[in-house]
Amino acid sequence: MVEACKRLHIMLIALDRFTIVLGMFSTLVFLTLFLFFCTSSISTLSTTIAVDGGDAPLFPSSSDPLLAAVASGDDFPPLKNDNLLRAARGEPVDRVPVWVMRQAGRYLPEFQEVRAKHDFFEVCRTPELACEVTMQPLRRFDLDASIIFSDILVIPQALGITVEMVKGVGPVLPEPLVTPADLERLNATGSIERLSYVGDAITMMRHKLEGKVPLYGFTGAPWTLMGYMIEGGGSKTMSKAKAWLTDYPEASHKLLNLLTDQIVDYLLMQVKAGAQIVQVFESSAEHLSKEQYLTIALPYLKRIRDDLHKKFADEGITPVPMTLFSKGAMHSLPEQAKIGYEVIGLDWTIDPEEARKLVGPNVTLQGNLDPQDMYKTPEELRELVLTMVRKFGKHRYIANLGHGITPLTPVESMSVLVQAVHDAL
Repeated sequence: MVEACKRLHIMLIALDRFTIVLGMFSTLVFLTLFLFFCTSSISTLSTTIAVDGGDAPLFPSSSDPLLAAVASGDDFPPLKNDNLLRAARGEPVDRVPVWVMRQAGRYLPEFQEVRAKHDFFEVCRTPELACEVTMQPLRRFDLDASIIFSDILVIPQALGITVEMVKGVGPVLPEPLVTPADLERLNATGSIERLSYVGDAITMMRHKLEGKVPLYGFTGAPWTLMGYMIEGGGSKTMSKAKAWLTDYPEASHKLLNLLTDQIVDYLLMQVKAGAQIVQVFESSAEHLSKEQYLTIALPYLKRIRDDLHKKFADEGITPVPMTLFSKGAMHSLPEQAKIGYEVIGLDWTIDPEEARKLVGPNVTLQGNLDPQDMYKTPEELRELVLTMVRKFGKHRYIANLGHGITPLTPVESMSVLVQAVHDAL
């Protein structure tokens, strides 16, 4: 009897321990299942929460095709039409390449539809929208390049200057730089990171292009950006900015140097993101005399090229062709041709044959039809384009306008321009 009681006691102890272990195991299983279902729910939730009436991810997932395109970096589709890049490098081309400044713009009704729903800078800052408007002219015309939709004034924005796009007016900077003390308002720290949306759009666009044509990146030049930042917008005289040059020479060069540093890093970011050629817009060169252009603008334009190439070398990046467009500075073409840019853009005020004599045989020319000629009849426009292209010739030439296409340009004129360029030679 005593022995039986002992055995029963031992069995009860074993059963109690088994129950404890079983309870611990059950708890572990329960916690595992709980965590699994929570994770699955969050994953599902992240892909189905509605934003602005549509389904958009709350937590971006690498399975999103647009984000995957950006994440894939340099894994780009092979380029099918490289005529423009070959022209920039001075290599033989199958046909004269053509693109147009502001080719993604207000003359297109589909662009107007996008702008009716979205603020200008919202389009710039939203890679999907920027890519959509960048692609629009390529769907209509047989162009040989695309240029990412953005604006030269994103650099002042990134430095802390408010820029507004006012309908019927254009860019407005409500708090411009008035005295050198205002330079303290500029915050260069993290400015390129604040422009990452441009890089995202470039990378996304490279994938959307599927290698159809090369993609331009671009920037405003130091003097042009300085003018906007001081004038508070566009100006027909640049009187305030020019007054800075004489009244505050030290502060002027401090600002120009700051902008040059920003531009170099901004272009480097664009090339890393996938830009295959870049253009520097010195759109306000026309407000400087030749002496001023050579002492105020050109040294910084040269430094942009030199510093960017140094960064290319330091980081093992293959250099991309660079284009300089100094509107109104055709008086200084020989000097422009000597500072290292592969392509020099021409405005409409100079004859192609004269321009070639001034720059020599080793620089590619881009341009230079008067944008107003786009309002002529198709027959007149075609003859003007054929004459222009034949003056430039097929070697080291990229066809374009002498400035940006204007908002009321007939869409048909773009078709005539592109076809005439390709038919000319």
